[in-house]
Amino acid sequence: MKHVTMAAMLIGALALAACDKNSRFGDDAAAAGGAFAAGSASDPTSPAYFQQTIGDRVLFAVDQSTLSPEAQNILTKQAAWLGENPEYTALIEGHADEQGTREYNLALGARRASAVQSFLIDRGVAPNRLKTISYGKERPLAICSDESCYAQNRRAVTVLTAGVGSS
Repeated sequence: MKHVTMAAMLIGALALAACDKNSRFGDDAAAAGGAFAAGSASDPTSPAYFQQTIGDRVLFAVDQSTLSPEAQNILTKQAAWLGENPEYTALIEGHADEQGTREYNLALGARRASAVQSFLIDRGVAPNRLKTISYGKERPLAICSDESCYAQNRRAVTVLTAGVGSS
């Protein structure tokens, strides 16, 4: 009788293991098929993917709002991503380093944000999906009175927002 009970328990355990949907269709299928967690940085439709893989910011030279070839490359990828994900709109933030007056830097940040906006529109992003704002020198990314910090603060950042856009 002891062997029958042991055999029944073993069969029951095997039956439960066979019904484990995670190992049968979930984790193993995700690993084999390259699936990803929705909203994660590996999800090509997520803001996290946009920020980390596409790139959400471009940098500028001192007192400039002209887009460098590197910036144009990033913005070309942003435009393609926005074209494939019309459910997102974007706020383009213009920033400047701490050098110069508040008024000058607000105007410079506005020119930088506008340059990014124009580039994205030229690449097919609908104008009604893009808004701009300038923070000038008011929101530094790096804080120090050194060129290494200044260079990080001379930027435009594309911030995605959930909203129905028009293609």
